[in-house]
Amino acid sequence: MILLLAVSLLWAFSFGLVKGLAGLDPSAVALLRLAISLAVFAPFLRPARVGAAAGLRLALVGAVQFGAMYILYLRSYAHLHAYEVALFTITTPVFVTLLDALMAGRWRGRFLAAAALSVAGAAVVLWRSVGDSGVVGGFVLVQLSNLCFAAGQLAWRRVRPGLPAGATDASVFALPLAGALALTLAVSLLSTDWRAFAPTPSQWATIVYLGAGASGLGFFLWNKGSTRVNAGSLAALNNAKIPLGVACSILVFREHADMARLLAGGALMACGVWVAGPSRLS
Repeated sequence: MILLLAVSLLWAFSFGLVKGLAGLDPSAVALLRLAISLAVFAPFLRPARVGAAAGLRLALVGAVQFGAMYILYLRSYAHLHAYEVALFTITTPVFVTLLDALMAGRWRGRFLAAAALSVAGAAVVLWRSVGDSGVVGGFVLVQLSNLCFAAGQLAWRRVRPGLPAGATDASVFALPLAGALALTLAVSLLSTDWRAFAPTPSQWATIVYLGAGASGLGFFLWNKGSTRVNAGSLAALNNAKIPLGVACSILVFREHADMARLLAGGALMACGVWVAGPSRLS
């Protein structure tokens, strides 16, 4: 649990920092962050301990959990404040519960209620922007990002126990990062104008920090910690970063928010997480 709390604090500052990269192509930023993350863990890679089949599964997990998630998540910042992005990640535990229930055949009516409360909460926060298709699109991007991150967590929890005994987390973690990098590279080749990609020195420093810290170390510790807690704790800790992230975005990065709507919408979304309840992951 200590690992997950530490990562939550690390990620809390990331929302405001990412907003500072506004104007840069999000696919390029995702590619660079993941390339830096992979560079951190590549020296520890021991592929012979895993095997080709398991290595491919890990790469596919990373392509979804980190690659697709980042492509969607970073694009949302063009439409939303950093505190809104932080708040809208609150539905990740709901997705974890829904996906696990669907795969295990344990569907419950309360899951629909949980989804409805989450959408209602988001509507309260975005009420004045309801006619702005960009803002609504940003919310949808965050939800798709949450879905990818939730699916990746479920997949990691299933794939990791089946690896050989000699395969440590550090010796295999470059594989999911490589899968994520491959996906973002493919997207970037189609969408990025690299001749126009010109970060300032401070933006380069932010990209390096986010790549090595929030992405590399953060993802590693999160996945490692996710196998050491029960499902209820994992669901709850998925949202530990949210009040911290919202507070950092408003207090540290000086974003302006309608606090009444923010608190009311956040409360509705939190109720949705509570109604969904913990999944029964083993």
